[in-house]
Amino acid sequence: MFVDECVIKVQAGDGGRGCVSFRREKYEPWGGPNGGDGGKGGDVILLGDDDTNNLVDYKYKPHWKGERGEHGLGKDCHGREGKPAILRMPLGTVVIDEATEKVVAEVIEDGQQIVLCKGGNGGWGNTHFKTSTNRAPKRANAGQDGELGSFRLVLKSIADVGLVGFPNAGKSSLTTAITKARPKTAAYPFTTLHPQIGVIEYPDPMNFDRLLLADVPGLIEGASENRGLGHRFLRHIERCALLMFLVDMAGVDGRDPRDDYTVLLKELKLYDPALLKKPRIVVANKMDLPEAAAHLTKFKRRHKVDVVPISCLDGKGLEKLKLELRKRVRGRSTATKKAKASAAS
Repeated sequence: MFVDECVIKVQAGDGGRGCVSFRREKYEPWGGPNGGDGGKGGDVILLGDDDTNNLVDYKYKPHWKGERGEHGLGKDCHGREGKPAILRMPLGTVVIDEATEKVVAEVIEDGQQIVLCKGGNGGWGNTHFKTSTNRAPKRANAGQDGELGSFRLVLKSIADVGLVGFPNAGKSSLTTAITKARPKTAAYPFTTLHPQIGVIEYPDPMNFDRLLLADVPGLIEGASENRGLGHRFLRHIERCALLMFLVDMAGVDGRDPRDDYTVLLKELKLYDPALLKKPRIVVANKMDLPEAAAHLTKFKRRHKVDVVPISCLDGKGLEKLKLELRKRVRGRSTATKKAKASAAS
């Protein structure tokens, strides 16, 4: 089951109480106070985890709480700190405060730790209240309450390439052909009901590399009005370095490939105009069918874009496509690094 949005309620642990205690030993009639401090409550911590790919753990367990700190003891023994509640998050998780609707955190790196709610401090023991005029204080502090809140988790997948297209264009077949992912494929629309993340591997002897591919459910005209599956899953391609438009160039479902591409651009613009500023590549699928060649000629005449022809059925053009994807993604990454370096200097 794939879950990319849910609400959690979290509370950090309360601090332990301070202790009221006095030193009582033989020949020490005026031993004085020796109450220890209470321990700090456990924090609620978000931990970026590259091995976690969705939020299903938090859909069925939405309540999380840090451990309370132990109370202080006599003989200046301080209480133990409470254990933190560590929530492993998939990379790309955005955390939104339900009360203010503001983004409070974003998990983007493996191993990244973010304290979402802080545990309460432990209370002071009576040792802290000893003064020259009050040699035997009978006062200690209670521990502070831990922070709490309700937060909405929204997953925006971090991938190199975002794959978009109409239902039945062959997105799942392409994902299966060039990655290790195995999404459902069938001869009817909307077989993909949630995003799929696949890894494209380049096992060169001298230069092993890999790219992450995000396959989102098919778009149709009117998706902005919640037709089909709507725009709900498009957030998974917001961070992609390259958008790949897959077009059924044979028009198997009776649609014109030229119109399909126009509709896809329109729907992305309605969702977020910034998506159209991203680099994109057009891939013509089903070129093994006889009518595809004529449609490709008409497509190039209307849309002045570079097109990579492929066939997921017989595998033609797939290796060329993989190399082209790596070239564009890595080329963009290099250019970005150079631009940042020049700006810093």
